[in-house]
Amino acid sequence: MIAETIKDIKSTLPNGVQLIAVSKFHPAEAVMEAYDAGQRLFGENKVQEMTAKYEALPKDIKWHFIGHLQTNKVKYIAPYVAMIHSIDSLHLLTEVNRQAEKAGRVIDVLLQIHIAHEETKFGMTFDECRGMLTEGSWKQLTNVRICGLMGMGTYTDDMTQVEQEFASLQAFLEELKGNWFKGEAAFKELSMGMTEDFPIAIKHGSTFIRIGTKIFGERNYNK
Repeated sequence: MIAETIKDIKSTLPNGVQLIAVSKFHPAEAVMEAYDAGQRLFGENKVQEMTAKYEALPKDIKWHFIGHLQTNKVKYIAPYVAMIHSIDSLHLLTEVNRQAEKAGRVIDVLLQIHIAHEETKFGMTFDECRGMLTEGSWKQLTNVRICGLMGMGTYTDDMTQVEQEFASLQAFLEELKGNWFKGEAAFKELSMGMTEDFPIAIKHGSTFIRIGTKIFGERNYNK
């Protein structure tokens, strides 16, 4: 079932759009089923759970951290994480750079932007992000590479609202490309779209879609 679903989703994706299978709260066995179907990008939002899976599963898996990241947890994932999608402050970006340097790595990251009409979601506002980039000290951080933006749409049945939110993030990516990342080939990624809304996200330039429930079923929060 997992293999068939992954195949079905990938068959609909345009070139340049990658599927992140969101495996949070699902066991390593489910990840292996997806792995055996050829999936290599997996998303987790808890450091402890992702590290346990990293240690138990094949090492060619690319682990993407997609949840809220506390600075004191960065050291645990810095040696192996493929990309962090949830950079929501200069403070966190600086700590990722510090731990990446210790690990002898350059870590790819995305800046998380708050586009949803929900207070519970994390991320910088457009103005906070502009302010951080204008201040400029991020340019001295040589062990992180800012590759684009991440956002989460509002949890709603109103897909018109979600579409407006995704369109605003797409426009913001273009603004940043023109003002702060001119000529930076790596700055091109947009991580947005989940099980309910990923076709709309793709329409608005998403390059990473994050799908969990559609692939793995409902989560077991008791594990």
